[in-house]
Amino acid sequence: MGDADLLQRARAIKLAIFDVDGVLTDGKLYFLTDGSEFKTFNTLDGHGIKMLIGSGVTTAIISGRKTPVVERRAQNLGIQHLYQGREDKLVVLDELLGQLGLDYAQVAYLGDDLPDLPVIRRVGLGMAVASADAFVRRHAHGVTRARGGEGAAREFCEFIMAAQGTLDAAQSAYL
Repeated sequence: MGDADLLQRARAIKLAIFDVDGVLTDGKLYFLTDGSEFKTFNTLDGHGIKMLIGSGVTTAIISGRKTPVVERRAQNLGIQHLYQGREDKLVVLDELLGQLGLDYAQVAYLGDDLPDLPVIRRVGLGMAVASADAFVRRHAHGVTRARGGEGAAREFCEFIMAAQGTLDAAQSAYL
């Protein structure tokens, strides 16, 4: 993810949006016999999102599925905008941009599958995780080295922060 075009795109980012299944998770769906479900999230991804928020970038989740687990995870991380059960992610993107007064060039999106592709292609920095569908990877601006649920969101967050010159300060706070 280090080429000059991606760095230039990342410098303009004010809003980072994440898909859930296959991006913040490994993409597997776990259903219990009572009909409830659970998901596993990567703590490294979570801290990356917290650092990104701390650097001044607004965050959002747009997911086609709806589950209380995602709502809880978003609250725990301080993600400011949560949209669940929304199949047309481009419509949600336009709503959010109108609300925040931003344009497409100021948005980064991390996805993994075909429903993410219209947003990936529209925003300033549209990325796919390493485990994304091959067609999606081909049409994204860049692809993470890490797979979804295995540090891809952290890599995405740190890439944006590095491009904006905020990563060193965020990491140095722990020295």
